[in-house]
Amino acid sequence: MAVPRFFQVAIAAVALNGAGIAWAAGLDFRSVADNAAVLYDAPSAKAKKLYVVSQGYPFEVVVLVEGWSKVRDANGELTWIESKSLSGKRTVLVKVPLAQVREAANDNAPVVFQAEQGVLLELMEVASGGWLRVRHRDGQAGYVRVAQVWGA
Repeated sequence: MAVPRFFQVAIAAVALNGAGIAWAAGLDFRSVADNAAVLYDAPSAKAKKLYVVSQGYPFEVVVLVEGWSKVRDANGELTWIESKSLSGKRTVLVKVPLAQVREAANDNAPVVFQAEQGVLLELMEVASGGWLRVRHRDGQAGYVRVAQVWGA
């Protein structure tokens, strides 16, 4: 018996989702709103406290459950955080030893500044061709390759 096309698409969607591949709706990234926020191993303030993260740290929101968000960090680790501790403000985390932030979304554009691994940058705009417009907390702005950061 042949499997109807609808079920083939549904099965493929479940398989892709289970493999961690984002599609259609895209990824939901948020940043920590509070000066410090606690990450837990379960969606409860009574659960085991794992880490404390600082303001601006970006997370991918995987699941929302009654005031709690299951989030993935830059290392791929899944933890829980109170949803009220997250902001819609977008930031990215430099994941390479030294990211080049350029004047324009072009590999030949002059470098405005460099950001070391672990530095947070405000995401201002998703540009075309694999570029992001970002701003450093000191005010300098430019374009960085999406492959050099995490959180977009």
